[in-house]
Amino acid sequence: MKESEAKKAEDILKKYDKESDTMEYTGLMAKIVAAIAIAFSVFQLYTATFGVLDAQLQRGVHLGFGLALVYLLYPTCKSWSRHRLHPFDLLLAILGAAAPAYIIYEYQNLVLRAGTVSDIDLGVGLLGILLVIEATRRVVGLPMVCVVLAFLAYAFAGPYMPGVLAHRGLTVSQLVSHLYFTTEGIFGIPLGVSSTFIFLFILFGAYLESTGLGKFFIDLANSIAGWASGGPAKVAVLSSGLMGTVSGSSVANVVGTGSLTIPMMKKLGYHKNFAGAVEAAASTGGQLMPPVMGAAAFLMAEFVGVPYIDIVKAAVVPAFLYFAGVWLGVHFEAKRENLKGIPRDQLPKIMTLVRERGHLAIPLILIVYLLVSGYTPMRAALVAIVLSIVCSALRKSTRMKPIEIVRGLENGARNVLGVLVACAAAGIIIGVVTKTGVGLKLASGLLQLSGGMLLPTMFFTMITAIILGMGVPTTANYVITSTIAAPALVQMGVPVLAAHMFVFYFGIIADVTPPVALAAYAGSGISGGNALKTGINASKLAIAAFIIPYIFVLSPVLLMMEGSVVELLFSTVTALAGMIALSSALIGYLAANCLWLERILLVVGGLLMIQPGLLTDAIGLTLFGAVLAYQFKRRKSEAQTV
Repeated sequence: MKESEAKKAEDILKKYDKESDTMEYTGLMAKIVAAIAIAFSVFQLYTATFGVLDAQLQRGVHLGFGLALVYLLYPTCKSWSRHRLHPFDLLLAILGAAAPAYIIYEYQNLVLRAGTVSDIDLGVGLLGILLVIEATRRVVGLPMVCVVLAFLAYAFAGPYMPGVLAHRGLTVSQLVSHLYFTTEGIFGIPLGVSSTFIFLFILFGAYLESTGLGKFFIDLANSIAGWASGGPAKVAVLSSGLMGTVSGSSVANVVGTGSLTIPMMKKLGYHKNFAGAVEAAASTGGQLMPPVMGAAAFLMAEFVGVPYIDIVKAAVVPAFLYFAGVWLGVHFEAKRENLKGIPRDQLPKIMTLVRERGHLAIPLILIVYLLVSGYTPMRAALVAIVLSIVCSALRKSTRMKPIEIVRGLENGARNVLGVLVACAAAGIIIGVVTKTGVGLKLASGLLQLSGGMLLPTMFFTMITAIILGMGVPTTANYVITSTIAAPALVQMGVPVLAAHMFVFYFGIIADVTPPVALAAYAGSGISGGNALKTGINASKLAIAAFIIPYIFVLSPVLLMMEGSVVELLFSTVTALAGMIALSSALIGYLAANCLWLERILLVVGGLLMIQPGLLTDAIGLTLFGAVLAYQFKRRKSEAQTV
């Protein structure tokens, strides 16, 4: 990539991804920040190897490192210098490390006091909560802060709330004690998962990127699909799906692979709004792609109470259907516009790629094997981190230098900050929910609003998740919706895992849902297209993500939770046929350009095939087959006329 293009990609990433908009230190300050980040990673690796500390101690050290780095890397104001640390930020960085350190220093006394807080405890706890909220503003954004403040206000305003939302209300002392000195608030399950599984998987992803695995994935996708109709767009789908196995950020994935694939698509003939949409839709699906899904997947394993490998297994078929839907949309658009692929002689040879760089994918294959074999996610990630360094050394061209290994530790610590802060902020929300019982009250309200019917409940839950997803990251979105909305689905008989996967999916798809579609905005920034039109096109391509969650709630066999292999295959095939029908209807091409009546029939047939049931599948297949046969006949007639 040219230097100017790399700079443009970096600017776009900083514009649409707050986590990437950090200070740019040089000299001594850069070394100090690097040393803190490296020490953070070393602590995490040490405890993963020799055993984690007690919950509050492990999470306290994790939060202390995180807050210190946040205040050193993210300035108070955008207008402040990006090259010089402001004294105010230095003060907050020191306090950010000190507030959690107080828990570590006073741990035994806090345990003996058993929830009774002193005046000093109260002051430190209040400071810690405020520091987490301010860190959330800097890294995650104001929408998340507003959600946190709304829950805190509810904690105090309980006696003044109407109807079922009313409660006794909490004092400042009660709330601070619960949020900061127990494992029910800031130091709850989300931060616990961040301080163990999530950090190691993010560090693993940082090392895989350092080895050049991303470039290998793009080249591999080119060799597999670059020659086909609309080749570069299919390369974008395939490479983004592969990158999604190690990257949990939609925007970062768009910028990373889109800097290469979007110009290729435009050169081939795709409109700039469509080119940006392809990359946005494909990159957003990365968080749905096993084995290393978004950070929220690790939280789901804890909330649902199942091994992480069960989450991975449940995600396989839905992820396949999602990417199949995006691939089909790209294919039909290429056929409609008669877009050719790249000549084979200009593409890399697949066997040459595998021979020269295939060893870089070994750690990814191994981590799946270890998870399936019963290893804990933490142990599997630890082994995979070591193996990623070892595998890179197998060939001189991919070998990591010692300084690159050290930088991997620094990058891993930097990359975890967004998730860490989101988990800490989500802990505040969970703390208020557990202390006031508002979660069950909101779930009951949702059931009343939907009249106790499943489909309306699912619809309102979807809208809630999408709206939240426009302002808060996937991790926090999942925590909120799994606490408030998922219980409503469970009360209606939906399996717990299916209910949690439902809210997880819609939290992610918000990244391509207008009007606030960050992944689409990033794609339009690279393509030069219109952000809103790019978002609309991305939503069309990602139509699967709006439908698949309804399928696996109505038919949990797609999550491999129940049913036989035959039922799973039948449900998958019919759902895939439904995706073909819907994609062709939205794009306007199947075997030929679609008439308006054909598009209507394809939508109806597609939805019927997606709806579980032999009768609906039979009717849907009949409609689909009739449209396909008519188009073939019409195309043959037109060819004879010409």
